[in-house]
Amino acid sequence: MHIVTFVFVLLETILFFYQLLYYLFRPMDKSRLWYLILLFLLIIYNITGGLFPDPDLNIPIVTQNIIAYGCGFLTASYFPFYFYKGFGLKALRFHAIYGVPLFLILPYLIFFLMVYPLNKDLDLTVKYSVIVPFIYSFIILWAMTKAVLEKYKEETFRSNLVEVIAVYFAVLPWASMTVLSYFHVDQLTEVIVTNGGFIVITILFITRYISKARTEYEQLIKYSKDELSIFEKNCRTYQFTSRELEIAMLIRQGFRYKDIAEKLYISERTVTKHVQNIFEKAGVKNKVELIHKLDHKSGFDTFSVQQTP
Repeated sequence: MHIVTFVFVLLETILFFYQLLYYLFRPMDKSRLWYLILLFLLIIYNITGGLFPDPDLNIPIVTQNIIAYGCGFLTASYFPFYFYKGFGLKALRFHAIYGVPLFLILPYLIFFLMVYPLNKDLDLTVKYSVIVPFIYSFIILWAMTKAVLEKYKEETFRSNLVEVIAVYFAVLPWASMTVLSYFHVDQLTEVIVTNGGFIVITILFITRYISKARTEYEQLIKYSKDELSIFEKNCRTYQFTSRELEIAMLIRQGFRYKDIAEKLYISERTVTKHVQNIFEKAGVKNKVELIHKLDHKSGFDTFSVQQTP
């Protein structure tokens, strides 16, 4: 195994377990699942491509080649499905589900599992097995072009132009795998080209997750502000005094009466008295009812309706 291949395998294995922990924490995150599958396939592809064929191994050379090329075909076959699921490119559905089995996996099964064990001629097997996948790779690229353009027109194309270009840089190395196989390029070149595409995919994956996390955080902050605004509005609607507003907000945060007294430098008995006034003004019997009423617009609406002559 070339040292560069070993480095890629090591880094990708670390990344795999790191991402696996995230997925186990949030198993509903299907996007991360599709990425984990891609990462796993790439690791297996690099290991088999780096170790096979090796005459010193106690495995027939024919079997080693079948395994090595099989991992390459399988990894390349997964890419359309990954972009279909991971990027939501619905236009790739036919290729991901039907096109790949017919035009990538089937040629491998015919030539490597049926022809190659009989003639044991690797050059001839590779030459004929990549003809259909080579032609199909151009169809995939064209389908990818249409799918990406349709997708990003829906999401403001110009703002996503960098990501669109990155998608092409990610998929091009794998579309060229048939060419690499046909010319029997050395291990170093093949590893750099194929893993280079994966690096772009990883950058895309991380960038999308950072953007998603930032959006979720901004929405959470906005939601919190909106909820606080509703809470304060209801407090003022029920004509709470400034001190009662302070105590109501501390109750909302989960503080006990004793803690509220210490925080506001007043006696616990005074807090209890204020709370009784708060309950009376809001028309509730306990803290749970109070928080529920003050945190919802319905509390404000109900109060407004009751005051209408």
